[in-house]
Order: sequence, then C-alpha cells, then structure tokens
Amino acid sequence: MTDEQTQENVGGQEATGQEQRVPQHQTPVAKASAKSSTDMTEREYSPEERSTLMEMIDKATGKFSEGEVVHGRIVAILGNDVVVDIGFKSEGIVPLAEFTSLEEVKVGNEVEVYLQSVEDKDGRLILSRKRADFMRVWEKVSRAFETGEILQGRIARRIKGGMVVDLMGVEAFLPGSQIDVRPVRDFDSLIGKMMDFRVVKVNQPTENVVVSHRVIVEESLAGQRKAILEKLEKTQVLEGTVKAITDFGAFIDLGGVDGLVHITDLSWGRIGHPSEIVKLDQTVNVVVLDFDEAKKRISLGYKQLQPHPWENIETRYPVGTKINGKVVSLTDYGAFVEIEHGIEGLIHVSEMSWTQHIKHPSQVVSMGQMIDAVILSVDKDKRRISLGMKQLEPDPWEKIMEKYPVGSQHTGTVRNLTNFGVFVELEEGIDGLVHISDLSWTKKVRHPGELVKKGQRLDVVILGIDKDQRRISLGHKQVSGNPWDTFASTYRAGTETEGKIVRVIEKGVIVELPEGVDGFVPLSHLSMTPVKNIGDAFKVGDALPLKVIEFDADSKKIVLSVLEYLRDKEQKLVDEYSRKHRLTPVTMKDVVEVAPGVETDEVPSDSAAAAPAQEQPAAESPAAADSLASPEAKSEEATEGDPGPNPEANPPVDS
Repeated sequence: MTDEQTQENVGGQEATGQEQRVPQHQTPVAKASAKSSTDMTEREYSPEERSTLMEMIDKATGKFSEGEVVHGRIVAILGNDVVVDIGFKSEGIVPLAEFTSLEEVKVGNEVEVYLQSVEDKDGRLILSRKRADFMRVWEKVSRAFETGEILQGRIARRIKGGMVVDLMGVEAFLPGSQIDVRPVRDFDSLIGKMMDFRVVKVNQPTENVVVSHRVIVEESLAGQRKAILEKLEKTQVLEGTVKAITDFGAFIDLGGVDGLVHITDLSWGRIGHPSEIVKLDQTVNVVVLDFDEAKKRISLGYKQLQPHPWENIETRYPVGTKINGKVVSLTDYGAFVEIEHGIEGLIHVSEMSWTQHIKHPSQVVSMGQMIDAVILSVDKDKRRISLGMKQLEPDPWEKIMEKYPVGSQHTGTVRNLTNFGVFVELEEGIDGLVHISDLSWTKKVRHPGELVKKGQRLDVVILGIDKDQRRISLGHKQVSGNPWDTFASTYRAGTETEGKIVRVIEKGVIVELPEGVDGFVPLSHLSMTPVKNIGDAFKVGDALPLKVIEFDADSKKIVLSVLEYLRDKEQKLVDEYSRKHRLTPVTMKDVVEVAPGVETDEVPSDSAAAAPAQEQPAAESPAAADSLASPEAKSEEATEGDPGPNPEANPPVDS
C-alpha cells in the first residue's frame, strides 16, 4: 500500500465523519479491501511475477532491525494512538502518552521511534517514542562515562543508601558517600536541587547508572589540599571544622584535608565521649602534633591550646586542704576523684577508714558520687595527688589506750572464728583477738567453735595493745580467777577421783574431772595388756576410776592412772573394769607387780595438742596472734592430738 492510498483512506474517514477503529492486528486500511486486492493479485500475477514481487518486498523490509531508533512519519491520530509509517510493509502505533510535547504530534511530522519488534504474535509492528527518547539520552550518558563529561541532574528522591538523580529523563543512583566530601546531615534538604555529576559506573545490560558529586568537589579541592600539605609542620596552629565524631576522637576538615584529634588530646581531664567537648560543624583551632607523609595522616591536638590545669598546683591545693570531688573511676586498690577538670587524685583503700578493713573501694564509694577528701600529698612532676577520706575524722586509735587500758574488762561481739582464735568487736571498727589458749583455764580447746559462736556476746579482758600495728590482745579466761591455785590441793598426787572420757587420742584419753578441768590418762595406765584399738575399748562418755599421779600447775597438766587406782582394790573391781572395757583379765598380783610409771613421751606435747594450722587469713597469722597471747597461754601445754574442725567464719578483719 502506498502513502497516497493511506492518506486517502484516512482523509475519507475524516470527510464522512465516521470514526473507523482499526483492528489491533490490521493496518489503518480496511482488510476487506486488502483481501480483495490479494485476490486480484492472485488472478493478475503469474507465479514468476509473484516470486519477483516477494523478493522486492523482502529487500525493502530487510533494512529494519529490532532494537534500533528509526525515523518515521505520523500518518494518522486515532484517539489515544498515533499511527507512524517508518517505510515498513505496515504502519506502527505509538501511544499518545509517550510524546512529551503535543506540539510535535501532527499528521505529516517526522518523529524518531524505537523499533521494539518487527512483528508480534498478531502481526503488528511494535514502536515506542518513550524508548527512543531514553535511548537518545542513554547514548549521551554512555558517552559522558567514557569521556568524563560532567552532566547536570536533579535530585528526585531519597532511597536506602543514597538518592535518585534525574539525568535528562534517565534515573541514576547517587550513593550517600558520593554526595560531598563532608558527611551530609540532612538528605531531605537536597531533594529537588540541581547539581553537577560525573558518571562513575554504567551497566549496559541492566541499564543502571551510578553518579558522583563528591569527585567533582575533590578535584576542585586538590590544589588547596596540596598547598596545605606542602606547608604543614608540627606545632602549626590551624583552623578547621568538625567533620565527624567517633568514639575514639573527632575528624577536623582543614580545608580539603582531614586530621584526627584523638579523644585523649581533646581535654586535659577525663571524658567519656568526644561530643562532650566538640560538636559537628563547629569551627575550632587545633595544633599539628604529628604528620605521616607516607600515609597522609595528620594528628591534631585541641587541649594543647588550652591552659594546663597542673600549673601552680601546689599553691592551689596545698597538703591538708579539704576538697570536694566526683568519683570517676574505681580500681581494686582505690578510687580516682576528679577535683577539677583535668585534675584527679587517688584515694587508696587504706586511706578510706581508720578501723574497717576495706577490700574494694565500692564498699565505701560509688561511681559518680560527690565526696569530701583531704589532700595528703602532691607530686607535680608525676602529676599525682594522694587523697584521704579517713583524715576527715579523728583517729580512734589515738585515744585507744585511754579508752581500753590493759586489764580493763569489756563485753564485745564475736565477729570471726579462726583456727588460732576469736576476733571480738569492742566497738564499730575496733576488733581484738582472743587467742585460742586464752579461751579457757581448764579446757584443752582444739577450735574456738567448741566454746563460742559467731555473733555471741563475750566478756573479755584487755591483755595488750600494739598501737603501731593496730592490734588488741584479749583474753576470755582472765575474766574469772585462775582455778589452778585451788586445783593444787584438790588434785595433788595420790588423790583418788573419777573422770569422764571426753576425747580418745592415740596415746590415751582426755577425761573431764569433777571441777571441769581436763586431765590425761596415758594408754599404759589404762590396761595391763596390749590394746589393739583403743577406740574399741574406751568410748567417749565412759566413766573411769582414777588416781592423780602427777600435777603441774605451771604447765596446767594433770596426769592420772586407772591401774594406780586399782593397785590396792579388791579383785572384784579389777574384774569388773576388765569386763566393762573388754580387756584381758588380770589378777591383783599382776596389778601390784606391774603397775607402770609415767614416761615423758606418753604425755602429749604442745605440738601434738594444738590444732594443725590450716589456711590462715592474710590479716592475722598465728604467729602474730601468739605474739599478743597472755604469758599463761604461751606456757600452757595442750593435751589432745587430733585435729580440730575447720573454721566456720570468714577471714578476720584486721583491727
């Protein structure tokens, strides 16, 4: 069909005023007419002519390829469709909405269209004006990417990670990091703004474009950066703008080149975060501390331009001055207190209380607490200040001798039990030690827990005070008189008595005598015949007939014998004793003839009687405790040999 025939058909439709809609798969010319022409062709052309005609049509249509922009002429406007003839065997239809300007949509106008498909499933020619416009701009964007040409675009909207830029109708992605050399605070303020961009990435298959404005800014600052680096030197003072703040410091823009002020160089004092000193976009003066030319790293200082707080420290804070400060740090050995910005002092745990044994400063103070303290010493060279809290109160040990004279009697509370004694609190913070040997005149104590309990009220006598070591020696048995003066007549050698077994040891048994005093019966004075297992023959609680064979008031020792008691008794008593304890029977003659003496090694010594030392607390050792024990306790001999129980209390508090 010729162009003239198409125009006549379109004109005929307009003249008659009848709107004839062209079916989707047909050209604007009526198919009925086409069919008639076809039939006529079949009648008028021979097979040879028809073959020649088809070859001519194929040559005419073979110049068109899908995916290219071609020129065409508008031949008709049908409602929302524009019919375009590109010289193909059929016309194509372009939606009217794809034209950006209605002025160019006129019959007879030449237009560029994009050939999407030569023939779809319905036999139609598929054209696109919008795609043609895109391809024209895409070609320009691709050329700009290759040449580095700067394009102007409008920031359309904000998306995750950056912005969308309209480049002459093509959408491009602008990453947030590529907007400017400085961090962008408000992305929304950029929407609608026209800016220059450089295409930094083009993906042809996906038709994605990435642009950058930052590279243009960096190029403009390159000369300025070079000039700054050439003149840069240590101690140089520069003006800059706070560009970014991190946990470890602040980055300063010096005009094209960045430097870092570490958090330790922001303030002479302790700070938790750089934002406490500087703010974003703040203009500050800084000093160059170091410059790494190879890595192009600049270290800056901010506090170095501020007055040093340690100047004239001795005159501002002389020794003995009372101060008020804030606890800024706690360690195992003390608390650091900020006296003023940049000035800190240490309160050692030993300077927190006169009387209490402080293991950790958190027992007394807490982070952020405002406290009072006293200046103890100032070392300007090492920048150290020693503080004390206990100096705010009088030292109770200054008048300890007046309040607790030696020999005075007091009542305290049992606070702690150890293997070697009992710690008794006389008043808050004032403790004394009752050595295990000063607990009882008559009992051979293996562990203090046998006589006293934690929290119990206990009467004590002051035996000694060591003011320098801050130790008080106490005695409990000294509250009552020494009964051994009367025991000399009650338990003189040869006296017959009775005792109850309270403890069985390897060398014999410990018995309790009528007046509550303990005595010792050697194994050789319990039986004439060998005893394989003393524990099988003699039980705790068994009553024994006894005779005193030795009494020593100085060492507080009473030795007794069953065999000596039975020496002049009837055979009936001997048999009864042997039967009761399942011993081999003996006669009175055997008893009389073989009654043994007392060997020295049979009596338990101090080392055998004392409870074995277990783990000792650091605050008090047995040796230190023994140094304050009474003279009577030091000379007294214990008579038991089995170990005592574990201490039930915590380590003692050093008084």
